[in-house]
Amino acid sequence: MLSLLAALEAERPLQVVGAINAYAAKLAERAGFRALYLSGAGVANHSLGLPDLGVIQLADVLTDAARITAASELPLFVDIDTGWGHAFTIERAVRELERVGVAAVQIEDQVNAKRCGHRPGKELVEPEEMVARVRAAVRARVELAVVARTDAASVDDTIARGQAYAEAGADVVFAEALRSLDDVRRVTAALGVPVLVNLTEFGLTPLWSLDELREAGVGVALYPLSASRAAARATERVYRAIREQGTQTGVVDEMQTRDELYDVLDYLRFERELDEL
Repeated sequence: MLSLLAALEAERPLQVVGAINAYAAKLAERAGFRALYLSGAGVANHSLGLPDLGVIQLADVLTDAARITAASELPLFVDIDTGWGHAFTIERAVRELERVGVAAVQIEDQVNAKRCGHRPGKELVEPEEMVARVRAAVRARVELAVVARTDAASVDDTIARGQAYAEAGADVVFAEALRSLDDVRRVTAALGVPVLVNLTEFGLTPLWSLDELREAGVGVALYPLSASRAAARATERVYRAIREQGTQTGVVDEMQTRDELYDVLDYLRFERELDEL
């Protein structure tokens, strides 16, 4: 499996798209993306039906990650929130995720009772505690990349924390909730490692184009839940149509066809092999 850093060498900024399950990963690979992301919010919202408030555990993430890495050769970058405790839980998370083929983990500097990065009321641990988290992840990895996220409230604090996390061994710094391209330029100019910008919809960061991000020196452009949000809206429409109209005929044109599904899954090859057996 290609590493996240190798993908970064091949494409800059590297576009990383969220895949909440194995089938979404296959669709992203067919669309030409070079890397995938498994969001903690994606696991909480879509696998467990829970809000993104630090309630998921390693086992939840490991299940979804293993299914995705089994289905796609693209490097998978996985959100591990705050690491679920302390140095030993972080080290275990890294070892277990690398064992199932994960290419990178993201760890953040919020307190354990974390919030979405684009919501008010976030609380951060002291930089020294986050440095210890990063060092624990780096100690445990073999080849996996470590991405350190900061939810710092100011650009100056983002830079200071980002520099400390890079010195601790982080391969990429995730600068959450930046508000302007000038802020992005300041951060990328100050850090000696690639900077990730999160282009999540309905948040605090504008939806900048790839050209704007490239000019600002961004290393990774992340689209964590774009496809899953669109899929959820489509699901709502189909359910409503069936319930209200008593038939799905009005929304069939919005659906992926059976033949298209079979093409993605290479279904006919499996069927031929079954016939031969």
